[in-house]
Amino acid sequence: MAAVAVDYLPILLFLFIAGGLSALFVFLPMGVSRLTGAHKPDAAKLSEYECGFPAFEDSRDQFDVRFYLVAILFIVFDLEAAFLFPWAVSLWGTGWASWIAMMIFLTELTLGLVYAWQKGALEWE
Repeated sequence: MAAVAVDYLPILLFLFIAGGLSALFVFLPMGVSRLTGAHKPDAAKLSEYECGFPAFEDSRDQFDVRFYLVAILFIVFDLEAAFLFPWAVSLWGTGWASWIAMMIFLTELTLGLVYAWQKGALEWE
């Protein structure tokens, strides 16, 4: 039983060192900024910065569904680009089957874009 525990010692040592370095990289910069005076909050630093203007409604209000539609369409076509790049790089070695499969994939995505366009998912008022 003791021999099995000794086998896990390098893993435990690695986890201990990784945890220590992670804590060091998180807490050391915070401590240095407090000591050097970089931590001086004022009204400008504490104001809203993501959208450029203060919030005027409750933060728990629902977003318009069109925001989600545009976000989902962006993710779909971003994934398309992620699939196209490795396929294009390895096209010479994959043959006709790969080319036909990618053309089917692109046709499906094009049909999806046409459908979303017809349903008005890309229209913004």
